Amino acid sequence: MFTGIIEETGKIDALNIKGSSAVIRIRCTKVLEDSKIGDSIAVNGVCLTATEISGDSFSADISYETLKRTSLAGASTGTRVNLERALTLTTRLGGHIVSGHVDGLGTVDSVIPKGDSYVLRIRFPQEMDKYIAEKGSITIDGISLTVASLNGLTFDVAVIPHTFKETVLSDKRRGDKVNLEADVIARYLEKLIKKEGKDITSLLNML
Repeated sequence: MFTGIIEETGKIDALNIKGSSAVIRIRCTKVLEDSKIGDSIAVNGVCLTATEISGDSFSADISYETLKRTSLAGASTGTRVNLERALTLTTRLGGHIVSGHVDGLGTVDSVIPKGDSYVLRIRFPQEMDKYIAEKGSITIDGISLTVASLNGLTFDVAVIPHTFKETVLSDKRRGDKVNLEADVIARYLEKLIKKEGKDITSLLNML
């Protein structure tokens, strides 16, 4: 599990796609400080397992399913990526609970400066519509953000200068793909409703 608070950006040193899987190597510093082989590291919001760690980089395997569902399939050497180590029991939960399991690929519709901040408009796939709510949490490339407004199959997020500067959001342009993860609470509520056969009103009465 993660918090959606990016610790640093790294750079892809190598990405070797072989058939239906791949091996990625990422050059970085901070997330390696106490990491060991087998640890989980979120790369642009994708939970990967470190299989090799050197002085200034780590490697991870990428499965066919991950390549199919995330933007890592379109990454290349030199691409910057957001990095976060898995949370611990002593970690401050500054963002929200993030699993590192991508629900869908979004597309950057626009990046608009608003004073010192920015507004990003993201177009998302139809199947994610039921999980996204105004003022609800959303993860974009591993970053915990809040949906500022929702209009059809697009939503806006307001990004403060620090987040824009310290993450890969400053690299994004119209048409770029981003990894999206819905709030895990929304998914569990959906499962509960389906499993128990309850409507929204009766479920809210239980809470």
